[in-house]
Order: sequence, then structure tokens, then C-alpha cells
Amino acid sequence: MGIYRELGKNPGVFRVLVSQLMARFPFGMLSIILLLHIQQAYGDYTSAGLVLATQSVGQAVSGPMSSRLMGRLGMRPVLAVTSIVCAALLVTIAVVHLPLYIVAGLALLIGLTTPPVTPAVRTLYPKLVPSKQLSALFSLDAAAQELIWVLGPVVAVFVTTQFGTTVGLTVAAGFMLLGGAWFILSPAVGQVKLPPSRRGFGAVLRHPTVVISTVVGFFFVASFAAIEAGIVAAFAGNAGGNGHGSMESGIVLALFAGGSLVGGLLIGHREMRPSSLLIRVLVVLAGTAACLVSLNIWWLGTVLFLGGLGTAPAFAAVSSIVSATVKFSETAEAFGWVGTGQLVGVATGSALAGVAIDIAGAHGAIVVSTALLLICAVVAAGTIRWIPDLRGRSIEPPPETGTVTIPLN
Repeated sequence: MGIYRELGKNPGVFRVLVSQLMARFPFGMLSIILLLHIQQAYGDYTSAGLVLATQSVGQAVSGPMSSRLMGRLGMRPVLAVTSIVCAALLVTIAVVHLPLYIVAGLALLIGLTTPPVTPAVRTLYPKLVPSKQLSALFSLDAAAQELIWVLGPVVAVFVTTQFGTTVGLTVAAGFMLLGGAWFILSPAVGQVKLPPSRRGFGAVLRHPTVVISTVVGFFFVASFAAIEAGIVAAFAGNAGGNGHGSMESGIVLALFAGGSLVGGLLIGHREMRPSSLLIRVLVVLAGTAACLVSLNIWWLGTVLFLGGLGTAPAFAAVSSIVSATVKFSETAEAFGWVGTGQLVGVATGSALAGVAIDIAGAHGAIVVSTALLLICAVVAAGTIRWIPDLRGRSIEPPPETGTVTIPLN
């Protein structure tokens, strides 16, 4: 654990880590809040799934493009504009009742203006710490990320059940603005200059590791969105107007997050083998599949805690794979594609879970989550030969190369 103390000796590391966490926190809340907000406004989960799907389309387009813009316009201008516009759109959906097709259009714009915080911060990390500490920083970031993907829905469920979905969307917008401002004003964001990529848009996808990380991230995070919706649905009938249902689902999701935090701190910083990503996904798959046995609160909490032990280490593995194989000038776009895969995964998982809940209840969402993780494991297994062996290697971007003109006289 001493490696994490060493990280604190690097100026600005923890401020960047915490501020970007706060800026990204709304995206762990939005899928659940939008699902509930639209379902309450229009009476069915299918309409909510449509809105989430249009948001995911916008995110698919915006992730790599906004990341690439940071190399041309700078991190601060791009992050500031997208944060303000995206927050304003969220508040609009929250306070104005509009026809469904207009709400879907606004959701598309929300996706298009999603602040590229994830690619920004993961591009910064190799410049903030020595290469020997980078694996530990990615691991700590992945463990902290669980506060977004697992505790975010807990906060979303609590706020919406106690104060309503309008307040929930407004709170998410507030996190986006305040956390975004804190991150944008960090000295490191202004000091690190991201050079523009020398290759065309999308050329970074020629790296097999970027494609693998994007696809794995999509299915991995989609499974979390589905299981979270399933857990909420499992205890929704217990609420009875007294909040007990939200408390029970919150306990289960908090135990899931706790397992991930423990796994990230104890395992995530260890040197990666080509098979490490697959093993970590399989741990999560085992815990999720075990949820089908019983919907008892303590059974769910136990198996998800055990499954969560592989969650943060898997995220850390993805970050290490990309950082070790992509040049610095292309890392923002690479992480943009990976982040897009994860954000689209959240919306897709929630949408699929919403339909499954309408058809088969909470068990339907859990089946969806298990199926998504099974696909994720198959992808990880089928691509082992392209995943680098990082044992004994520095996890830092490869050197930039280019054409050098040598004078003859």
C-alpha cells in the first residue's frame, strides 16, 4: 500500500483525481435518473429506453471528436464549453415537459456535449507521475471510478425517491458544473499541453488495443447499468412510500462498490499479464450470475461484493493497455473512444434493462447483465494475443516518431 503514499508526493495528483471524479460523477447518476424521469413522464420504460438510446448516439459521436479538439483548441476551452452546455440541457429536460421526440433530441445534444473529462485526465496522468507509479495511479483512479458507476446510482435513487427526478437531474447538472470547474482550474490542466495528432481522425483505431479496450469497456459498463437497474427494480416493491426499497438497493450497490474498491487497492496495481483482463472480467461475471439464485438482500450484497473484486482491476487493466501502446499525441483520442464505449454502455445497458424489467421484472435485468458480461469475457478471451505483457515494463506512451530531414552539407 506504500505505493499509494508515494503518489501523494507528486504535486497536484490528488486534486486532479478528486476533481475529475466529481466532474464525472453525474454520468453514474444520469442513466437511472433519466430512466425514472422519462418513465414517470410518459408512463413506460420503452420511452425511457428511446431517450437513453439517443443520448448514447450523441456520446458515440462526441467522445473521440471532442477529445481530438482538445489537441487543437486546448483542454480548458473544450471542457468549459461542453460542461456548461450539457448542464443547461439537463436542467431543461428536468423543468420543462416537452413532447417525447423533442426530449429525445435534447438527449442527443446531451450526448454530443458530454465533457471529455475521462480522456483529458487519463492523458494527464503519464505527465503527473513517474512511469513506475503510473500503474498504481491507474489502479487508484479505477477504484475511485467505482464511486461513479456504482455509488452514482445509489445517490440517484436516494435523491429521486426523496425529492423527485426533477431535483435529481438538477443535482447531476450541479455536480457537472462544480466538479468541472474544479478540474478545469487545476494547474495541471493548464500546464500540460496536448499536441495535435499527426494522423487523421479515427486512425488511432488501427491499434488493436484501442479497439479491444473500447469494446470490452462497452460490454463491461453496460452490464453494470443493467444490474443496477435490476437491483433497483428488485426492491422497488418494498418502498411503500417509506424509502425502504431505496435503502435496500442502496446497501446492495454500496457493497458492490466496496468490493471494487478493495479489489482496486489490493490487485489493480499489480503487473499485467495478457490474461489478466480476462480473469478480472470472469470474477465479475461469476458474482453477477450468482444474483440469479436469489434476490435476498444479503445474498445479493455478498455475491456482488465478491464479484466487485474484479471490477476496478479490470478498469485499471484497460487504462494500462492503452497508455502502454498509444503515442502521447493520440492518447486523448484513444481514451475518447474508450470513454465513449463506456458511456454508451451505460445508456445501452439501462435501456436494455428497462425493456427486460417490463417483460420479466428484476430477474430480466440481471439476465441482461450476465449476458453482457459473458460477451465481454468472450471478447477478452478472443483477443489475448493482442494484449501486451506488461511485466517488468514501464507503462508510458511509446515515443513520438516522425520524418527527420538530414542535411547533406
